[in-house]
Amino acid sequence: MQLTPFHIAVQVRDIAEARDFYGVKMGLAEGRSCDSWIDFNMFGHQFVTHLNPAIGKTGCVPNVSNGVDGHGVPVPHCGVIMPFDHWQDFARRVEGFIDKFIVEPYIRFEGQPGEQGTLFFLDPSGNALEFKGFKDIESDLFAT
Repeated sequence: MQLTPFHIAVQVRDIAEARDFYGVKMGLAEGRSCDSWIDFNMFGHQFVTHLNPAIGKTGCVPNVSNGVDGHGVPVPHCGVIMPFDHWQDFARRVEGFIDKFIVEPYIRFEGQPGEQGTLFFLDPSGNALEFKGFKDIESDLFAT
């Protein structure tokens, strides 16, 4: 089955800040926008930031942290799965502007089925993002 693009929308505290973070720092192409939302191309998926000034200066905070492979994983979170070499390049890019990772880039489930590179960080509005890299997405994505 061919995968189709996914759409997700998150709230942000400031549109200009979101444009700088996602567009400039992360390098995501911008699609349609207005003064209250922006569409970004997040590796072929539609990622939309919607203004919600009520979330304030500190932003939203993930509600729960679940343990996975010895790390606290924030819930809720969203992100993208990509080929491992693309993930390595992306990890190097974000290490240049993310001061504090929730989970620093590392190999999860190393040597096991479903081995993956993963990393977690927050955007300026407090949205938790995860990016994963697999050497063989088809066989490893749903490995047990």
